[in-house]
Formats: sequence, C-alpha cells, structure tokens
Amino acid sequence: MKSFVFLVPGDWNVRTGGYGYDRRLSSELRQTGWSVDVRQLAGNWPEPDGAAREAAAAVFSALADDTLVLADGLAYAVLADEIRPHAARLRWVALVHHPLYRETGLDDAARTRLRLAEIDALQLARMVVASGRVTVDDLMSMGVEARRIAVVEPGTDPVPPRPPQTRSPGPVRLLCVATLTPRKGHKVLLQALAGLCDAPWELHNVGSPERDPETAAALMAQAQPLGARVHWHGELDDAALQARYAEADVFVLPSLHEGYGMVVAEALAHGLPVVATNAGALAHTLPAQAGLHVNAGDAAALRTALGRVITDGALRERLAAGARAAAQDLPDWPRQASAFARVLEQLT
Repeated sequence: MKSFVFLVPGDWNVRTGGYGYDRRLSSELRQTGWSVDVRQLAGNWPEPDGAAREAAAAVFSALADDTLVLADGLAYAVLADEIRPHAARLRWVALVHHPLYRETGLDDAARTRLRLAEIDALQLARMVVASGRVTVDDLMSMGVEARRIAVVEPGTDPVPPRPPQTRSPGPVRLLCVATLTPRKGHKVLLQALAGLCDAPWELHNVGSPERDPETAAALMAQAQPLGARVHWHGELDDAALQARYAEADVFVLPSLHEGYGMVVAEALAHGLPVVATNAGALAHTLPAQAGLHVNAGDAAALRTALGRVITDGALRERLAAGARAAAQDLPDWPRQASAFARVLEQLT
C-alpha cells in the first residue's frame, strides 16, 4: 500500500487555509488508496521550546528507515537540527504554504533568523511542494533547486450556481474570511471603511481571534467607532461559513502577503465579486474580470475600490459574472490530490 507519515504542527483542526489544505489533502489521498499516518507535533510553532523540539526528535527517531515523510513547513522550517540526523534514512518532503519570514509583524532579527532556519531545513528535503506558484521564486532564492520543487495549488469544491439577482434594499454585505493576524490586513480594511461611513455597507469578519489575541483585541478596538456595522463571527464550522458566503454581496481580502489565497478561490466558486490586494499570489488567484486589485497596505486605494463596489450595483453584477466564469476553471480537490500523489510517487 502507498503510504506516508504526515507531520502537522499543533492542532490541525484550526481553521486556517494552511491547515484546511492539509486536512483536505489527507482526506482525498486516503480515498484514492493512500495510507496517511497523521502525527501532530505539539508546540508553539514556529517558535517551539526545548520540550517541543525533543518531542519532535523522538517522533523522527521512532520512524522506520525509508519512511516517506511529508512535513508542514510551519514546523519543518525550524527543525533542521532535529531532521538532520534522519535526513538520509527518511524520505523528507516539505510542504510550504509560504516562507515563514514572509509573516507580517516580525522585526528584522526574527525575519532573518526564520529565513536562515528555513534555508537550512529545506536543504534536507528531497522534494519541496509549494501550495502556490508565487512561492517558487522564494524557494529558489533560498537555494532550493527547481528540480526539487513542485507546485500543487489547493482545490475547490463545486458550489451550486448563484443566479444573478436584484438585491433587496439594505447595506451591501462585505465578507472577509481570515484569521486575525497582522498579515491578513484587517487594520488597513478598517482604515479604509472608516472613510466610507456615508455608504451603505456592513462588514462580516470570519476568522479566529485566538491565534494572535493582541492583534484581535486591537482590531476590535479600532472597529468600535464604526459601530454595529462591523461583525466579528470568530471561527465558523463549514456549514456556517458556507452560509456566510451565500449571504455575502462582496468578498474582501486585504492581505499583505498570500502564498495562494484559498478563500479568494472559494469566493469565486460562490460567484462573489472580490476586492483584494495584489500581494503575493493574489495577483494571480483573482482574475481581473472577477474583482478589483489594490496595492497591499494602501488604505486609500482600498477605500476607493470598496466605494465603487458598494455604490455601483452594475459593477458588482459584472464582477460577479466574471467570478462565475472564473469558477469554471478552478481545479477540484480530487484533481489536486492526484497531482500531489504524483509528486509523492516520485519518491516511492
């Protein structure tokens, strides 16, 4: 039987794009006959303490020779010292959603430390899988040869067609699905909306406040002057999240960097017009006919774009039609799992 061990940092039930990719990939591969042995690595990743490192090293030591090991980059990138003794006897595949040094809010010292750690670790992998094409340039800048890089973007699930319709009176419902961390750009979004108080909108934020409680508290304080038109829903299960997509009029993602941007693809699948930054992969994930791009971190440009889609119903419908057309070209999860399987099979 085709099999591999999947090393996942922390609790993979956390609803982020990266963990969602990990969960869905495992599920799809199992359906095609792969045995997937998920091992969760306890710790505060990517800043593990000594105990977390020792526990990870023990997991590696217990694996049989020649085991195929897929490791999520959130942990893999900082474990070079623990991986090195097992680099030759285990077949390592690193899964990189985006390089750790790309995270927003790091000081220069932390950014340099994480980049050097990831460079060290990536040299030990037989293959490196990026979940977005934009990450390839980053990987090559960190010394990973093209022959060791594969790209497998996330899949999407089909959504029943969302027919064009005339909106009932009321505010335009903006939806943002993103964990409350600095990289996701909520601060810029709230700055932009603060200048649109005369426009008819309401913002629905879906995303965990627990990953970065300090940032979450600051964002909620920033939103207070905007009153009840800003809603914080926290983390939602799949059914509740799908309901939010169905009720939304416009999807917005103000991220400062994305390795792919799964939620934008999901918004397209739901036929939603999108306003997003051009940061990282978003310049490619969002096609021009389906949304408006703005420069990352530019609150004034985001305000202008949001003002346009909030006040111009014809523009919203034109972009929604573009989203519905783009959704036809989105790869599904079985197709992407098959692509990932082909990468793994190179090492089996």
